[in-house]
Amino acid sequence: MKVRNYQIIVLNSILVFLIVIMTILTKGRILRLESLQAVAFQMPLLGLLTLAQMVPMLTGGIDLSIVSNANLAGIIVALILTKLSGWYTVPLAILAGIGTALLVGALNGFLVAFVMISPIIATLGTMILIKGISLGITKGYIIAGFPKEFLFIGDGAILGIPMPFIIFLVSIFMVSLLLNKTIYGISVYMLGSNPIATEFSGVNIKSVLFRTYLLSGFLTGIASLVMIARFNAAQAAYGESYLLLTVLACVLGGVNPAGGFGKVSGLFVAIIVLQVVATGFNLLRLSSHLANALWGLILIFVITINRTITGKWI
Repeated sequence: MKVRNYQIIVLNSILVFLIVIMTILTKGRILRLESLQAVAFQMPLLGLLTLAQMVPMLTGGIDLSIVSNANLAGIIVALILTKLSGWYTVPLAILAGIGTALLVGALNGFLVAFVMISPIIATLGTMILIKGISLGITKGYIIAGFPKEFLFIGDGAILGIPMPFIIFLVSIFMVSLLLNKTIYGISVYMLGSNPIATEFSGVNIKSVLFRTYLLSGFLTGIASLVMIARFNAAQAAYGESYLLLTVLACVLGGVNPAGGFGKVSGLFVAIIVLQVVATGFNLLRLSSHLANALWGLILIFVITINRTITGKWI
């Protein structure tokens, strides 16, 4: 059996185990409709940011600027929503937010693909640059008070399904389609597995890398819309704790940090595992810090099991 299949089996087994344990400990409250809806509202933000992190990781890179990028895009959206009024305000704000995130993605792609700076250094630089710009614009203050039409993105529902969850599912479907059914997706996996062989096979590596960070920027832009609509506010330092969580979720879901391996389906299961732990601990009124500790323990457990069974870490 393939290494990845072992990891997915272990991860799914952990998910079932956690659901059973949390159901017993919370006396079934975790399976109530209101709890499931809470999960569906909370999970998409981390899920979208993790998707944005996954794509560069498949090429063997990383994007440390995703949270700062999301905050800057959110601030631009917030400024337009609070300064302008008219039928065009919400669509203009959404386009400006996604456009801002795409510009940052393009900058990352240019630095990594054409200037050939290491991804961790290039995105560290843009992370600091963007945060400085965000603080300069807001002076550290929060921008709040958005129209209800925009807030629907973060707290609305269609047929009882939370809007953020619908956006997350659509994003998962589109990214999965892109990675598994297009030449670009095949090139991403090839590049992560063996860059030299990929180059000799005629693939334009620079173009693939540039489009990868552009895609990461686009997904970050979508995440920023969900984030500020959920909080009804934008700020330069929102969601900073999500950065390392996105890396944890990617590795837990089977994405190889060295690139070349990883599926969107594995990432989806990993996000559910993390959210089940967080929701269960919240219902049990346990510290969120303990939930963080359990997330780390689960990651170590999964990697150790894979090592024991297959002789490989990832």
